[in-house]
Amino acid sequence: MKQNKYDVVCAGVALADLIIKGFDPNPVSKGRFLSESATLNVGGEALNEAVTAARLGLRTGILCFLGDDSVGQIIEKALWDNGVDTAPAVRPEGMGTPITAMFVDESGDRKSIMSGSHKYNFHPELHMDVLSETKAVTLGSLFRAPFCEPDAVKRFLMRAKENGVLTFADTKLPNFWDLTLSDMKEVLPLIDYIFPNEDEARHYTGETDPEREADVFLSYGVKNVIVKLGSKGCLFRNESEKMFIPAFKIDAVDATGAGDNFLSGFIKGTLSGRTHGESLRIASACGAMCARHVGAINGAKSMEEVERFISSTELSQP
Repeated sequence: MKQNKYDVVCAGVALADLIIKGFDPNPVSKGRFLSESATLNVGGEALNEAVTAARLGLRTGILCFLGDDSVGQIIEKALWDNGVDTAPAVRPEGMGTPITAMFVDESGDRKSIMSGSHKYNFHPELHMDVLSETKAVTLGSLFRAPFCEPDAVKRFLMRAKENGVLTFADTKLPNFWDLTLSDMKEVLPLIDYIFPNEDEARHYTGETDPEREADVFLSYGVKNVIVKLGSKGCLFRNESEKMFIPAFKIDAVDATGAGDNFLSGFIKGTLSGRTHGESLRIASACGAMCARHVGAINGAKSMEEVERFISSTELSQP
């Protein structure tokens, strides 16, 4: 029997986040402002997912764009230090690494400013050999670059399915390209698990009830839908199962990357043979542990830590 090199390959964006917390919009002098703190953190959907997956004990690779600059070097070192194999990454010369400035308010909600590097034309579908070496693959940002061209996404996912790879797709609201579910109608049946948050689910389905939102995704052929509801928990739906999983009670500091950590926790449970309910509990714990800290990869450090969190932390009331 073939032995895969990876349990999961995380495909998408790796970048640096400049996280500004407690920004005061009132200038202290002309052109000068203060904030409570400012930290530079590595991030991006693929990186967040990959680091968390590796910490949870999965053999993890990353398929991303790494710029030919000092920020790219910082990101690659962070990946190595956390046990992520960067061999699948693409490294074109003379291109800068994407950087995002994120303003985080006291509730943990955030607004971001992206550099033009986010529009670089990185095409994962041109680097698909890694899909023959893994059990699972994640798409960190369906509807956004690099997964914003339906034909290209279809090619990528078809190769994954040809290799018997489980497909997990997080979603994002559109930014540079205005895409709909209909635009992705040939892509969605190739997705085993999709993870919209409540804002994304509402945007793409036009519904406001999570169960109806999930039904719309299912009607497009997605096998399993997880609607992330933040502090309210999450809803799971497929053709035969429906369940609501409450969130853990925490004091949220920064929601950056919580959804990416959630996805990796779910993959860990799924590849470990856990039930959907058990996998969702692991996912919820990983998301909550991330939200207790500033930065997207400062949450769970090991599966043992996640299990301790689950056993010791109270659930919120529905």
